[in-house]
Amino acid sequence: MHHLLVLPILIPLIAAGAALLAWRQRRMQRWLGLAGAAGLLVVAVLLLISVVNDGILALQIGDWPAPFGITLAADLFSAVMVTVTGLMGAVVMVYSLVSMDPARESFGYYPLLLILLMGVSGAFLTGDLFNLYVWFEVLLIASFVLLVLGGERAQLAGAIKYFTLNLIASALFLSAVGILYSVAGTLNLADLAVQLPRLGQSGLITVLAMLFLVAFGIKAAIFPLFFWLPDSYHTPPLPVTTIFAALLTKVGVYALIRTFTLLFTQDIAYTHTLLLVLAGLTMVTGVLGAVAQMEMRRLLSFHIISQIGYLLLGLGLYTPLALAATLVFMVHVIITKSALFLVSGIVHRLQGTYHLKQLGGLYQSHLGVALLFLLPALSLAGLPPLSGFWAKFALVRAGLEAGQYAITAVGLGVSILTLFSMTKIWTEAFWKPRTVQEPIHVLQGRERLLYFLPALTLVGLTVLLGMLAEPIFTLATAAAQQLIDPSAYIQTVLGGAL
Repeated sequence: MHHLLVLPILIPLIAAGAALLAWRQRRMQRWLGLAGAAGLLVVAVLLLISVVNDGILALQIGDWPAPFGITLAADLFSAVMVTVTGLMGAVVMVYSLVSMDPARESFGYYPLLLILLMGVSGAFLTGDLFNLYVWFEVLLIASFVLLVLGGERAQLAGAIKYFTLNLIASALFLSAVGILYSVAGTLNLADLAVQLPRLGQSGLITVLAMLFLVAFGIKAAIFPLFFWLPDSYHTPPLPVTTIFAALLTKVGVYALIRTFTLLFTQDIAYTHTLLLVLAGLTMVTGVLGAVAQMEMRRLLSFHIISQIGYLLLGLGLYTPLALAATLVFMVHVIITKSALFLVSGIVHRLQGTYHLKQLGGLYQSHLGVALLFLLPALSLAGLPPLSGFWAKFALVRAGLEAGQYAITAVGLGVSILTLFSMTKIWTEAFWKPRTVQEPIHVLQGRERLLYFLPALTLVGLTVLLGMLAEPIFTLATAAAQQLIDPSAYIQTVLGGAL
């Protein structure tokens, strides 16, 4: 079953190559995009089933043994993230069929989206830091081109900030990788987990940990490095915003969780306490930024930042329950936030604007759209029995058990502000009467189906995650145990080299 580690990278790559060969055939590019995303989802599910049944998988490319060759590895955490990547790729690809303009489709939208999915899958599956850097660069290039595709003025302004900050993050990442290699003589994650405690230089390792924290923190959009995100995420077409919101910052969080559970655990009292402080500041500044917005996509973009704070909270607490809650919260927020962005796209199609003051009356005229917004909005705020409630409940319980009362109180307070901001969208866009009664556009037939099917799928999953909380937490707890005790990961990757 080890070939399942390669297929999530190969399938999007082959589909992207085929789509490039069909450059002048827009219809063919659409089909290839759909086939590539669907293929990625299928092999990702098979990979997850394989890891659940058989344990951690590792593959040495070219039969070069670790730590000398290129390693691909999948534990439960990475397998879940690859599965979510496949799901989001398929959903956004379907949504793109009806919402992406022909000009962008003709200039390589589908190949770029497939390359982005390949980069995300590679980042989740790589077993060494240098290849993580390579996948980050693949992500950066693909996402930058997607961001500027179309060449609108607002896109270019946001893209410059996005590219500049991420370039700085890449430079810091590469510098940290170089220093780490000079110290430990290896970049294989499993080998580093063995070598770093033997070095006996906890001070130097902590400095390196801070370098990685800044590099990954920029990509994850944590406080105070997040300001590029709300300036750029609301500028491209809605499918691009949705896939960015779902996956890009989560790759940064994944890298933080991977390195701060596997490598940088020598001085937890300092590093993980700092993570808790950053978590609180990220949550508060993100949600306050959201409360101040009157444009639907900018408001939801600021919410991405506040939700990143919750993910940092679980990492900072560094207990099995907290890490399990973080994994559940990660899946929940990817699905829920993406659903909200897709619904905002439907709202824009119906009334021609994202500005809350110009919207209104959707509850009376489009009850289905109102319900599609209401369920993920309540889930994001953490209302029972939706998925957000169980994830936040577990985080709060982990915080109380760890004696971290202050940061737990911050998390609860941010939930109230999140509910307030969701209520603001509901009141302005759905509840209040609209001054202009005639709809700008009426969705019918195939267009209606392709707009509603992806959003309905994600909203259904949000409800399902809440209903299946117990088995999902069982899986997440097993993943958290693998992160807290990485001996199985190290043994699987290094094998006879240990």
